[in-house]
Parts: sequence; C-alpha cells; structure tokens
Amino acid sequence: MSGLLFVVSAASGTGKTSLVKALLDRVSNLHVSVSHTTRPQRPGELNGVHYHFTDKDTFLSQVNAGGFIEYAEVFGNYYGTSEATVRQQLEQGHDVLLEIDWQGAEQVRRLFPDSIQIFILPPSQYDLRQRLSNRGTDSVDVIEHRLSCAVEDMQQYVNFDYVIINDDFNKALHELSSVIISKRLTTAQQTNRHRELIQALITPNE
Repeated sequence: MSGLLFVVSAASGTGKTSLVKALLDRVSNLHVSVSHTTRPQRPGELNGVHYHFTDKDTFLSQVNAGGFIEYAEVFGNYYGTSEATVRQQLEQGHDVLLEIDWQGAEQVRRLFPDSIQIFILPPSQYDLRQRLSNRGTDSVDVIEHRLSCAVEDMQQYVNFDYVIINDDFNKALHELSSVIISKRLTTAQQTNRHRELIQALITPNE
C-alpha cells in the first residue's frame, strides 16, 4: 500500500503552521514529516518534534549524501526533508504532509510528481504585514524585508494544484481538510485501501 504525499506551502506570516496544526487534530492518519534545520532552537520547541535541530556542517554532509528530498536556505538558515523517512512512511500506507516553502515544493515535484501541492495565501498584503508585526520578535526593517520576500513567494502560487485564501481561519481549515479527504476518496485510493471489501462486494454470490 502506498500513502499520499501532500505539500503545503505559503509565504511567511500567512498562517500555514497554525492551519497544519489544526488539520492534524481534525484528520486522522496524516503524518507531518519533521524537517531538519540549522536555525537555533526557540523556547518551547522540542528536538525531533518541531524540528530536528542540527549544525550546518552536519546538514551539508547530508545534502552531499543525497539525504534530503528538498532543502533550502531561508534567512540564513537551512531547512531540509529526509527522503528516507518520507518514503518509509508512504510505503507503510501513511499519508504524509510536508510543510515547506515553494522552493522545496518545486524539488518535491521533481521526485514525487504525484504529490498534491497546496498554496496558502493571505487576504491582503496589509493583513500579512499585520501578522508579521504582531509576532513582536522582529524590527521594522526585518518585517519590511520579510514582506518583500513574501510578495515574491506568493507569485509562485500558479505552480500549485490548490490555492486556499486564509481570510477566515475556520473556512480555510475546512477547505484544507476537504482537499485531503477528496484525494483519499478517489477510485484509485479507495480500491487500494479497501481492496478486499470492494472485491467481496462486486463478486457475484454462487
């Protein structure tokens, strides 16, 4: 049995992480692949839960060994997704979700052309600036730089299969959940997951 691979991407400050967290509470048998990163561990974060925290030299060694499906440098820090872990989960029949940026999604498309890719957009640039400002951790210059980068990132939405506008959180969550569920209900997936049941249903009684 092979699971489905979902990719969720968005510009910084769009609410992607909150949506994914709520999605996991709503949809069963959906595994988020924990990324590796070289960025410092923040208060409250757990190694192996939020990220696999590693140093730059170790990370780059894994890159050279071909150990990542995708990796990218974002604001001076590296992020990557372990290929071996994802393939193992898919082979076990688990649906896997990658929460990554658009560069990573592009790399995933090359290795997994059947992956289902979803892009989250904010309702406006004004809302995005407010969300970035409300974090209270960055200077005005950093916020403006992040907003400029976000506008460039959002131009990539055309390369994704689905686009969700995160204006109303509950509505966006419902739409995100609907994408996951609809893909699970395709004839190919249902045949794969319920082969014995379907075969019994369509076999004439003697």
